[in-house]
Amino acid sequence: MMARSGNPAVQLGTLISAVLLLLPGAGGTGWAQSAPPSLGLQEQGPQAGPPPSTAAPSENPGLINEMGKLFDKLPSILPPIKSPSETMNDLSRLARPSSMVSGRVACPVSPSGGPDCKLAADQLCQGKGYKEGRSLNTDSAEKCSARVLIPGRQRKPDDCRTDTVVTSALCQN
Repeated sequence: MMARSGNPAVQLGTLISAVLLLLPGAGGTGWAQSAPPSLGLQEQGPQAGPPPSTAAPSENPGLINEMGKLFDKLPSILPPIKSPSETMNDLSRLARPSSMVSGRVACPVSPSGGPDCKLAADQLCQGKGYKEGRSLNTDSAEKCSARVLIPGRQRKPDDCRTDTVVTSALCQN
């Protein structure tokens, strides 16, 4: 007779071993399944169909089958893999020398109505001797006409506007 060990790891290992020994024997038998309900339809006798050996395998809705479907879809989900030369071009583009500059350049109004701070960042960088820039920090302030200060006057939509300025930019040659 084997002596009992008080170590929980040994007990867990023994339990796992016992389960693994029983698993191969459990796969051969299963529960009997009843026929699906007929729903009022009568079977018309043997139907002509493909022989059982050439019949298409039925869909197995198990976990492994679903994982297989996922792996079949995987190439369409992931982005395309870049060639080594494309990767090096991307890295060299990102590694270009750049400098941060400070200043104040107003962002002009874009055709969509919002501020165009890319143009302002380019102007800020060009003023410091660089070719182009990307805005890092911006500041916005509401500018109103003096008419807003008149007592009792109703404020109108065109009395104030929001001005946005680039205060710092990352510049590149």
